[in-house]
Amino acid sequence: WMIVKLLLGAHLAAQPFFLLAGPNVIESEEHVMKMAKHIKAITTKLGVPLVFKSSFDKANRTSSKSFRGPGLEQGLKILEKVKAAYDLPVVTDVHESCQCEAVGRVADIIQIPAFLCRQTDLLVAAAKTGKIINIKKGQFCASSVMANSTEKIRLAGNQNVMVCERGTMFGYNDLIVDPRNFEWLREANCPVVADVTHALQQPAGKKLDGGGVASGGLRELIPCIARTAVAVGVDGIFMEVHDDPLNSPCDGPTQWPLRNLEELLEELIAIAVS
Repeated sequence: WMIVKLLLGAHLAAQPFFLLAGPNVIESEEHVMKMAKHIKAITTKLGVPLVFKSSFDKANRTSSKSFRGPGLEQGLKILEKVKAAYDLPVVTDVHESCQCEAVGRVADIIQIPAFLCRQTDLLVAAAKTGKIINIKKGQFCASSVMANSTEKIRLAGNQNVMVCERGTMFGYNDLIVDPRNFEWLREANCPVVADVTHALQQPAGKKLDGGGVASGGLRELIPCIARTAVAVGVDGIFMEVHDDPLNSPCDGPTQWPLRNLEELLEELIAIAVS
């Protein structure tokens, strides 16, 4: 639970950084347990504090045909098994205020999706769980907006908050990572996380056979964005990891292959400590 204790100190950064990582969405209990086991083995070997991440519901997909996950009840049961089996803190996201209490009983970090970063009632409900709140910066927001979002958490009585950069949308079906935001987000006076996978999405950029759309992405640039983030001293890295990204039912183009995780983390550690 080292990462949780570190984050409660708000200004204490893990050395060289902490990692929020796991598959984008819970595909099955078997898959999640397998991923948690392998990611923990790698991060333990390298000395990187890990919080396991996976979503129980992808509620804000562009297409109604998109895979959403097992839902709240079943998803939380699976995340509880991850915690018990591997002694790992977990992070997952919420989309509605009514989900916060149940999620807070399981998750160590509650994540606010980027599209919902200004939703006051959701922020307050999440804050009232007392858990660490990770707010993703909206694709439509300047970094300065996040100071207001974190203030809503603190005014609700919770000082345990961090903010996450995941790219900005300037045009159609693409995101840009502005490295200045890693510094400007410090104005929120809390730990800063870089989401190096969602930041490379191309939202609704792929047309599917049979109708519907899915996110495209630029997986090959994940190391580039990760290197940049670590070089400027972010506190944490958010990275979605999958053992078979090409066959993932959700966000495959921006999930990092499990087989390449150790090598990438070794490179990021070398940059961070140099």
